[in-house]
Amino acid sequence: MEFRGTYEYAIDGRGRVPIPARYRDAFAEGIVLVQSPDGCIDVYTPSGYDAWASFLTRERPNRQRGRRLRRGFFGRSIDADLDRQGRILVSPFLRQHADLSGTVLMVGRGECLEIWNPKRWEAEEALVDEEYEAALESMEDRP
Repeated sequence: MEFRGTYEYAIDGRGRVPIPARYRDAFAEGIVLVQSPDGCIDVYTPSGYDAWASFLTRERPNRQRGRRLRRGFFGRSIDADLDRQGRILVSPFLRQHADLSGTVLMVGRGECLEIWNPKRWEAEEALVDEEYEAALESMEDRP
């Protein structure tokens, strides 16, 4: 499953936000929310989360870098479920990290969805626009 598009929603006072209807079946097995270093919330399927976890745990736990990677990823991850209305509950800790209230944007990133504060997304999108064309030009392998 590849997640794409940008969707605008309101996060309610309890911290619930809808998942786009087209992707709800992908989250039937559960959801893992992760505090992103980019200032948003990553929304993974369990299998998508497990793939990242497998990649990160290649770094050995007997090394400080490996332990810190694990703490940064696992310690900032929270399990969630869809409610009957197709919403997820974002914990206060994660809402505070991403500065989420009122209107939020759900943005597809391929392997996951991201939940953004619109002002933060605007700043990130400007950086994406700045770098996107050059990044495409520099890619060696093409489909």
